Amino acid sequence: MSIRILYVEDELSLGKIVKESLQRRGYEVILESDGAHVISLFKQTNPAVCILDIMLPNKDGFELAAEIRALDQEVPILFLTAKTQTNDLVKGFTLGGNDYIRKPFSMEELIVRIENVLRKSDPTPATAANHIKIGKFRFYSHRQVLANDVEEKKLSYKESELLKLLYENRHDIIDRKNILDLLWGHDSFFNSRNLDVYITRLRVHLKEDDNLQILTIKGVGYRFVLG
Repeated sequence: MSIRILYVEDELSLGKIVKESLQRRGYEVILESDGAHVISLFKQTNPAVCILDIMLPNKDGFELAAEIRALDQEVPILFLTAKTQTNDLVKGFTLGGNDYIRKPFSMEELIVRIENVLRKSDPTPATAANHIKIGKFRFYSHRQVLANDVEEKKLSYKESELLKLLYENRHDIIDRKNILDLLWGHDSFFNSRNLDVYITRLRVHLKEDDNLQILTIKGVGYRFVLG
């Protein structure tokens, strides 16, 4: 089941970009632009994370955070805002926010911060319910861990995202440009060589299982084969 995010942003172009980027990474995103509708949406959808802009029509993000906290003491709240003053940050945390991200921001930073608050809100050890079986390995994407019966390997954020993408498209050819766009966005041109490095690292991590192969399709991209 996808992790559900309630994302409140009144700048619609930004909201759409962030929503689509989060959806590509497997999140379910409910986007709302009017503060007046947020609490009813929160009650209806029971999100795992709330991302709040502060400057909103009808009801600002600080008010929303206070009302959400009155309803739910545990759900992570992230402020994503152009308000950069220290007193705003302090107010956000005082009202129950778990993190405060200043605009402009990168999607990579946002993803890492979402994963961080989720990890803190659910500190229980990984179990069979939250891992993917890949050959001889268990892949805990939420923790960025690849494990077998002997050891656990901590993956970098990019390694984890790349492995998840390859697995989701297993046995299909994935275009190299699509991978770069999904994982690096606007910086994809400058990170083409980095993709080769991460592919090599994943091959090393997976080499203990001969049935797993990341094939290079020359001039096209990659294919993840599970024997």
